[in-house]
Amino acid sequence: MASVDKIIEKMHRQPNGIRYEEGKKVLEHNGYKVTTQKGSHRSFRDAAGDLVTIKEETPLHKHYVAKILARVKS
Repeated sequence: MASVDKIIEKMHRQPNGIRYEEGKKVLEHNGYKVTTQKGSHRSFRDAAGDLVTIKEETPLHKHYVAKILARVKS
């Protein structure tokens, strides 16, 4: 599997081709953990309490990718 930096670069270049597993890896690398699940939606929370919810689907819609990129520390 690609490194987190390569996934982030791919997210910027091609936001419509990101798999759920790649988005999850980026969030977890940045301190987010899955807190709740409701149907196909997963909520991730970091230590500061920031919450992001994404739908477990492949490929992710670009608005979910944008939510992830807004929270990335790179």
